[in-house]
Amino acid sequence: MSDIPLIDLKADPFALFAAWMSDAETSEPNDPNAMAVATATSDGRPSVRMLLLKGVDERGFVFYTNLESRKGRELLSNPHVALLFHWKSLRRQIRIEGPVEAVSSTEADAYFASRSRMSRLGAVASEQSRPLDGRSTFEERLKAADEKYGEGPIPRPVNWSGFRVLPEAIEFWQDRPYRLHDRAVWTRDGNRWNVTRLYP
Repeated sequence: MSDIPLIDLKADPFALFAAWMSDAETSEPNDPNAMAVATATSDGRPSVRMLLLKGVDERGFVFYTNLESRKGRELLSNPHVALLFHWKSLRRQIRIEGPVEAVSSTEADAYFASRSRMSRLGAVASEQSRPLDGRSTFEERLKAADEKYGEGPIPRPVNWSGFRVLPEAIEFWQDRPYRLHDRAVWTRDGNRWNVTRLYP
């Protein structure tokens, strides 16, 4: 019915994620590591936004944020998240669900130092998600941070760090003709994964 290969149920989910991300890096015109990140308040009210994946290993999936932003506050009060990668050029999606843990200070420092100077200054100057009376106020804060640090090192703000999503479920979705899509989900069972193919 289609020459598109079915998702390999024998694959390790992290290896399959890496393979699909590699494909996306050659096909997506912008930000193949972009993902929707859904959080919720302690009483279950959801919110979602686009972020960039900044690390992945056998432990999980890492992103960074201002801890006092809306998502930061929600994750500190309700440490569970859902991620969604959608690669339109490949007609593929990956959904990931699980709790989060804070990355180490060493990890956060290393990533912060890898950012461009202006991005680091922006993290210092921004009160992310809070009301802003005018763009000029932010630009003045940015200028003040620039003058404060000059060409010297810019330390990571104490309220800026990262989270690692510890996946309990990873679902792969491949578009197929006539909406007869292929779906498979890996669910964690202790130190092993169980896998199930799903109806479209």
